[in-house]
Amino acid sequence: MKRKPAVLFVCLGNICRSPLAEAAFRLAAQEAGLDAKTDSAGTAAYHIGAPPDPRSIDTAARNGADIRHYRGRQIKQSDFINFTHIFALDESNLADILQMARTENSAEIMLLMDTLAGYEGRTVADPYYGDDAGFDVTWDDVSRAADALVKSLKQQTSY
Repeated sequence: MKRKPAVLFVCLGNICRSPLAEAAFRLAAQEAGLDAKTDSAGTAAYHIGAPPDPRSIDTAARNGADIRHYRGRQIKQSDFINFTHIFALDESNLADILQMARTENSAEIMLLMDTLAGYEGRTVADPYYGDDAGFDVTWDDVSRAADALVKSLKQQTSY
């Protein structure tokens, strides 16, 4: 029996990129009728319990998603079992995630942009230190990747 897709998006602090990726995935999954669990986390403990960056909240809202209730959390060992897919937003976080992974873990681990043809190996730029326009670029990247991921998961879960 196939498992229901469960997708975790991971960046460094879980206040910019990964909440936007989670929101984009939720929207794409809902639109496509894909029943999937999703969440986001950070590899660092900087923002545990904190809401997303206000610029992320604004960007998500402009694109139809309300992420005001999201709260930062750090990735934990149970995530490697509870999620079918763990997507890092950049190479540094991917390396940290792979270092945490154990052989008995069941999650598929990769870069988010690897789901999008022609963008394999690319990272989602961290908009934190830039201006508001950087958040729009991040949204464009994560939403295109979310659409591709939902399409792929929908094909995999069709019987």
